[in-house]
Amino acid sequence: MSSSAATKKAVRKSSKKRAYETSEINAQLSKEEKVGLFRTIVGIRRFEERSLQAYNQGKIGGFLHLYIGQEAVATGIVSLMEENDHIITAYRDHGHALAVGMSMNECMAELFGKYTGCSKGKGGSMHYFAPDKGFWGGHGIVAGQTPLGAGLAFALKYKGIKGCAVCFLGDGAVNQGSFMETLNLVSLWGIPVVFVIENNGYSMGTSLKRSSAEESLAKRGEAFGIKWDTCEGHDVFEVREKANEAMTYAREELKPYLLEIRTYRYRGHSVADANHEKYRTKEEIETYKKNKDPINVLRKKLIADKTLTEATAKEIDQEMKVEADTSAKFAEESPYPPKSEITKDVYWSVDNDTDQQLKGTYFFND
Repeated sequence: MSSSAATKKAVRKSSKKRAYETSEINAQLSKEEKVGLFRTIVGIRRFEERSLQAYNQGKIGGFLHLYIGQEAVATGIVSLMEENDHIITAYRDHGHALAVGMSMNECMAELFGKYTGCSKGKGGSMHYFAPDKGFWGGHGIVAGQTPLGAGLAFALKYKGIKGCAVCFLGDGAVNQGSFMETLNLVSLWGIPVVFVIENNGYSMGTSLKRSSAEESLAKRGEAFGIKWDTCEGHDVFEVREKANEAMTYAREELKPYLLEIRTYRYRGHSVADANHEKYRTKEEIETYKKNKDPINVLRKKLIADKTLTEATAKEIDQEMKVEADTSAKFAEESPYPPKSEITKDVYWSVDNDTDQQLKGTYFFND
């Protein structure tokens, strides 16, 4: 390639990058809102790092699926939520929970199995919930949340409420039959749901090339007549632009949308995944960290446009570290659930033959 051709290519690439930041949805962001995006991304990272430390200390049991490396995805999409929008996700749910505004205290306490946790210590890492914030949880069954996400969107349409449901899933979940059945239904019925595939390249320890015959996962939407697109997940501005198109389409057209976001996780599938540097190289991980770390990408952009200074960025980082440490202390000092809680919140309405189970209405009441 000639030097002039290389220069033109670099200019095109640079222009494309600038376009995400100056696109209408991002140009509307105030300085405070952009700092808020940075604060959320950093907060998720520091929370996850502190929870890993607690796990290694034996304070957290069960599985722990960390969101480190993927922070810009949940942060960008949640920042676009309107009053009647809802989100639901899989088991890697800490980032989504913090992005919707759940406190580090209630999230960390849940990891510790404490009564002050968001699910009273009975759900753990994979089952955060905050319906009051439009967050319908993490779900441990692979793709199990996809028909539930469709149900949330169906309720909106059925009740004539303008909004959409965003359902997150991983690249491994796209091969589940329940997801295929759900795509068929939402297309047939015209359901305002956005399925966001957080494609981090690995289904547990299996690479995308070995798990999916077609590497373009979102393209599967074509078989069901569903509109689709792809984007990179390390740049929160790119995530916001593409997700805004998808969410607006779902709300306005009352139709589903499939958005694949290419991202990456630094740690293993879960903390118990001791082989995460064997099915991929250390060089691969370090290359992503060096070139596409969501925190570094956003920090550089905000410093360049004078939204942040290096000093302010460091202050925010330190603030988030302190908040994460404080949440661990809160969790440590919180009580475990009393024995009387063991039968509560478990099919109570059905077991006690209440009106709710007869009507089939729980949260979307008239």
